[in-house]
Amino acid sequence: MIVGKRFPICLLKMRDSVIEISSFQTVPKYGNRSEAVNYVEELNGSDVRDILRWKDSMRRDFTVNGLFFNPMNYKIYDYVNGVRDMRKNKVCTVIPAHISFMEDPARILRGFRIAARLGFQFSSETSNAIRDLSSSIINIDKARLMMEMNYIMSYGAAGPSVRLLRKYGLLDILLPFQAAYLSDQLKGGSSDRDLMLMKLLANLDRLLSADRPCHSSLWLALLVFHSALVISPQDTLVIRAFAAMLYFGTWETTVKFLEEVGPEVSFAPETMGPSRTKLDDLMEQTSHLASLVNSSVDTLTCLHGLEQSLARFSEPPQFSGVVLTSNNDRKRLSVIFEGLASDLLSYDERRGMRGIDYWSLKHGDPAEVRFVLGKVIMDTMYDKLPCESTEDEDAAATVEPAADLAGGRSLPPLSSLF
Repeated sequence: MIVGKRFPICLLKMRDSVIEISSFQTVPKYGNRSEAVNYVEELNGSDVRDILRWKDSMRRDFTVNGLFFNPMNYKIYDYVNGVRDMRKNKVCTVIPAHISFMEDPARILRGFRIAARLGFQFSSETSNAIRDLSSSIINIDKARLMMEMNYIMSYGAAGPSVRLLRKYGLLDILLPFQAAYLSDQLKGGSSDRDLMLMKLLANLDRLLSADRPCHSSLWLALLVFHSALVISPQDTLVIRAFAAMLYFGTWETTVKFLEEVGPEVSFAPETMGPSRTKLDDLMEQTSHLASLVNSSVDTLTCLHGLEQSLARFSEPPQFSGVVLTSNNDRKRLSVIFEGLASDLLSYDERRGMRGIDYWSLKHGDPAEVRFVLGKVIMDTMYDKLPCESTEDEDAAATVEPAADLAGGRSLPPLSSLF
């Protein structure tokens, strides 16, 4: 199946996998190769097919993306030292990095995607070019910028990606609220691993992978939820109740779950210390949190709302004016949290299954996004994370809570709560 208007891609299904095969002659429509780079147009004595492959490899962004595989003879063709760089865990551009990124600034974000997913490092030349040209991503079309960000955040490497984006100053441009939060919390040079935002992203990454991605609405909803807590810290029991409502879909099951599950964790500045909320007041406070989360959608979707939210920080980043999300994204986020700010007794969004349906998650089904969002928050709000097994069941993957490997507590069987 051939997809893609700008760069034609062939999706080839082999057994249970889908392999993306890029076509030859993939030159951007809007730009010509810089005259500053001179290539030999002919290789004397070379095979015609070799010349075609060599020419095409020179149009690729990074060397590890410039490899060709022939499934008929099991040969890998490497004209750009991609195998060498792969063995060194290095991300290097095919042509000089400054020229490559000036030609297409989106390559900077694709470099982050590769480095974060594979645990690679940038070559010194590539790293220097990113620092010099990081601000050029502002010129990328908004829709394409969001597409690249989704590739970065939705495939199981959101945590490492955020760290890399912050290291190179791009988080200030793309996610300024989160950049300001991290700068505020890490003033003393401490590790970010105990911060609530990074815990949430780590637990999200545990559920996703390159072949099991999520829709952008999931990581956007997670950021919206977290920003609401930064702006207005909440009692830990209220946060757990909100997460359980997303996960289970009814108030009755939520209360039963909260009665059975014990130890909790707290985060600064997001939580208000040891829980003091009584069950009698819990419903009202959970609805209030839902309304705060709804209001925080503006921190990602509205220019004015984002500017207002940044004002709370003592040293906010210089605002670039970039707002990634569209009106459609805003509507999707509103649907995810719809109904939680009203009568929770009548709220009923049960899914009818226990596992994650990754097909539905990839396509942004609100019920699936809501379920996984609740799970990520619950996993973050307990002292020890339950170990889980993931298995395929038709189009779905079942995620079953089990005992903690360290010998700790386990969540009660979900079947007893439905």
